[in-house]
Amino acid sequence: MVSTYIAVDLETTGLDPKQDKIIEIGAVKVVEGQVTERYETFVNPYRKLEYRVIMLTGINDRQLEASPGIGEVIGGFLEFAGELPVLGHHVIFDYSFLKRAAVNEGFGFERQGIDTLKLARRFMPSDEKKNLSAACKYFGIIQTLSHRALADAKAAHKLYQELAVRYGKDLPEVFDSQALVYKVKKDQPASKRQKEHLQDLLKYHKIVLSVQTEQLSRNEISRITDKIIAQYGRI
Repeated sequence: MVSTYIAVDLETTGLDPKQDKIIEIGAVKVVEGQVTERYETFVNPYRKLEYRVIMLTGINDRQLEASPGIGEVIGGFLEFAGELPVLGHHVIFDYSFLKRAAVNEGFGFERQGIDTLKLARRFMPSDEKKNLSAACKYFGIIQTLSHRALADAKAAHKLYQELAVRYGKDLPEVFDSQALVYKVKKDQPASKRQKEHLQDLLKYHKIVLSVQTEQLSRNEISRITDKIIAQYGRI
């Protein structure tokens, strides 16, 4: 059973770490079961948020425009996290976004992880929902806020502690951390030629992007260009 770890949660623009971006990081450092430090920051995704994201999180574009990009943030988060295991509800989701950000800035990020979603699936009835809010409600954990990073990180920590109290004595091995596996290569910057081609396409087809093209990687700008050509045609 693990008693010292980093509980973390992210808010993002979507579910795909290859295409979507982090907009908020929240984390708590837990030492011997007690929260000792907190980490919280907005992250500028350099794109407009979809309406569904704004409604889900309550975060808006104005809040993010004045915030640093992930390249400015990830180093500070890694320093906060140290070498501790990472805990989260469906922790591989958060880990994949964080590792991609770390690798893109030249950092390593190999960690052990603890997944409270897996624990919820083990200890909750099959017909019960297993998302973080539902699991907390089922086990009597009060949440004052959801779909905000720091609040959800705290909730995942409390859920783990509650489950450990209930089931850890009989099944301590279930509460151990396991290696998190997510393979990622560093994103390559878009070339000048790619950017110019995309700008020409946008101008020709009178398209306004919600993404700042200067922040796009080679793969991202290639996907957008291909999508525009498939939908609107070439110049």
